[in-house]
Amino acid sequence: MTIIKICGLSTPDTLAAALDSGADMVGLVFFPKSPRRVDLDTARFLADQARGRAAIVALTVDADDALIEDIVAATRPDLLQLHGHETAARVAAIKARFRRPVMKAVGIAAAADVAAARDLAATLLAQADGEDRILLDAKPPKDAALPGGNGLPFDRNLVVGLDLALPFMVSGGLDPASVAEAIRLVTPWGVDVSSGVERAPGVKDPARIEAFIKAARAACDDGGDARGRVA
Repeated sequence: MTIIKICGLSTPDTLAAALDSGADMVGLVFFPKSPRRVDLDTARFLADQARGRAAIVALTVDADDALIEDIVAATRPDLLQLHGHETAARVAAIKARFRRPVMKAVGIAAAADVAAARDLAATLLAQADGEDRILLDAKPPKDAALPGGNGLPFDRNLVVGLDLALPFMVSGGLDPASVAEAIRLVTPWGVDVSSGVERAPGVKDPARIEAFIKAARAACDDGGDARGRVA
């Protein structure tokens, strides 16, 4: 079964839509410049709502230890998503201090980026027990204010048949109309969506969330399930 993550959730109603539709992971964003950012009190409430129904992912961007400590205390996340310029050494330090698996984002625009993702996966695997994950996202445009794919896809042909040392998710430009093809083409461990299920920046649409999850599940039923599945 392909893992489905709905990221950037910020209200009880949209989180409920993701949970009721069968999301496997839900993401809470703590990057100050993001329209999807939640404060610690809201995040605590949402994490309590999700706990036991989906894995809780806390997304940070080049955060310092003090902020991560506050996030971990408030949400008790299952996974820390690192979406900035964190080095392998910084990732290792975060893992050692907070004792949480990580999902490190890698921007993809060319074959060299895929090679970098492969090297990172091998490094993470050497640091721990294989619980970490990689997120393959579109490289942001040079003038982008936000990290990540900014709703843009990358060339999926770059990662067709990719076998990393760790399971990986695909993001960037996914929406209810495109997710099935991405699953069939790449067969990733998981798919991650944020802006593709919104009606406006930071405003999730419950109907689009449901449609995205249905489309992803249908692609799995059609034989687009991921290789190397890790529970």
